[in-house]
Amino acid sequence: MKLSVIGTGYLGATHAIAMAAVGHEVVGVDRDPRKIADLNAGRLPFYEPDVAELLLDRLEAGVLRFTTCLRQAAAFADMHFICVGTPQQLDGQAADLRQLDALVDDLLPMLRKGSVVVGKSTVPVGTAARLAARVESVGAQLVWNPEFLREGHALADTLHPDRIVVGLRGAAARAAMDDVYAPIVAAGTPVVVTDLATAELVKVAANSFLATKLSFVNMMARMCEAAGADVLDLTGALGFDRRIGDQYLQPGIGFGGGCLPKDIRAFAASAAELGVADVAELLGVVDAINTDSRRRAVRLARELCGGDLDGIRVAVLGAAFKPNSDDVRDSPALAVALAMHHEGAAVRVYDPEAMHNAKDRCPMLTYASSVPDACADADIVMHLTDWDEFAALQPAELATIVTHRRIVDGRCNLPAAVWRNAGWDYAAPGVGRSASATG
Repeated sequence: MKLSVIGTGYLGATHAIAMAAVGHEVVGVDRDPRKIADLNAGRLPFYEPDVAELLLDRLEAGVLRFTTCLRQAAAFADMHFICVGTPQQLDGQAADLRQLDALVDDLLPMLRKGSVVVGKSTVPVGTAARLAARVESVGAQLVWNPEFLREGHALADTLHPDRIVVGLRGAAARAAMDDVYAPIVAAGTPVVVTDLATAELVKVAANSFLATKLSFVNMMARMCEAAGADVLDLTGALGFDRRIGDQYLQPGIGFGGGCLPKDIRAFAASAAELGVADVAELLGVVDAINTDSRRRAVRLARELCGGDLDGIRVAVLGAAFKPNSDDVRDSPALAVALAMHHEGAAVRVYDPEAMHNAKDRCPMLTYASSVPDACADADIVMHLTDWDEFAALQPAELATIVTHRRIVDGRCNLPAAVWRNAGWDYAAPGVGRSASATG
């Protein structure tokens, strides 16, 4: 099939490359000429494992290209995937749909009769129905096909997803979606075909459930601290329950990134508009717990340093919001680093992939070239993004370059007993203070 993918950010570039990988001819479209030039040269504008290599492969095969010309893409393809951003409004929590609406305005006059427009952006419920009326007025059809990508696993989540959700109201559109995803479905991926509103809600419901689970675990970490219990033993026991499962049970400094925080806020705003106040209130609590999880990491550091961070030399390990990504949008790691900076600490940050983005977003911080560079003469080490490189650190080796053996494990995945037995004052949200704690 001949496809266009409009918007070549994280979602759009990955989707375009993946669709070319399964056998389609794809043109990606974006208004940013520098981004288009980079993609056509085989340079991925973000870090994501395995995607850059596949980009080069598909460009060389001649089945993938990128352009700034929407008209060219509309003439080339009969199916158009919309992957533009729907960020949080600057003056509120609702989603900003201006990019999406502007694109539809531009695309409508170019659509051929029988074309299929596929929305992948995360939107408030009711958006697809509103756009469908406009798309159908020119003889085309609209489908809503939400994405469920995890940064760091984007290629696998596109080519081998847990499910494909398709919201539509036309048989021709169903046939087109069957064709475009046929290679993926043939490998065993289930397909859920539903109406437009349900497809929109599946995405925000999934994100909200995961966010709620993460905030619940961090709420239990607070309870463990108050009760003298150990949150890792607690979550380990919970994870054996098949009704709960062991995923998204990791306590720490909470979730971040460009999707989860803004999506639950937009869902809360949408629920409030629809008069479903309980949903808005629940998500507000989830958001508040997540924000407080970052503050708790600063409080733990303050306690280890005698109650005051002014003048304290802090090594921050991590800037990306999660490992295997260079995304620093709403990064808990950077939020903690900034909070400590504002309390007078001398903060040095290191991340394996996110340094450039972190410097752009937080130029007031100091940045290091390596773990030893960040930790040299540090009074306290903050482990804030759980990269494998940090998990492999040896406490005895690190002890030779720091001034004080203090560490806050903001991701609760360093072995507490190992660090404590090596003479470190180790703290983590909800983790017991006894030397038997395993981390």
